[in-house]
Amino acid sequence: MLENLGLTFALAGAAVATFIAGIGSSVGLSIAARAAGGVLSEKPERYGSLMLMVLLPSTQGIYGFVIAVMVMVKLKIIGGTPIELTMMNGFEIFAACLPVAVAGLISGIQQGKASASGIIMTAKRPEMAVKAGVLYAAMIEFYAILGFLISLLLVLGIKTVA
Repeated sequence: MLENLGLTFALAGAAVATFIAGIGSSVGLSIAARAAGGVLSEKPERYGSLMLMVLLPSTQGIYGFVIAVMVMVKLKIIGGTPIELTMMNGFEIFAACLPVAVAGLISGIQQGKASASGIIMTAKRPEMAVKAGVLYAAMIEFYAILGFLISLLLVLGIKTVA
């Protein structure tokens, strides 16, 4: 019963990275899309300038997905017979997935809020769309990238011993 516990922990980490970062992206996209829908109902010609601001929060979910794929490749779930892991190795991989999950959750939601503000500003000042709307929301992306990089480095650096 306990012989697969390490693999179970590691796969749970991959799932957490995907789900939690994906939730952040989904909520952020929803916030930005609602703002864009309101602006576009009055000014449909602004569709192109709003698209990037709506899409910005989607990257957090992508980062979580990439980390999950990296875990599955490391464990040979993709392209081989799954390796056996000690419980400690599985827990290490689980912990390595947490930075992208937490950073993705929080930054995705906050980036959606910043994007929504930029979208609303663009309704009245379209010339500011990229200067302020995209730039301010993109600054939040930095923290999602940090979470992604830490998870990536940790996943790649863990030596599996079974």
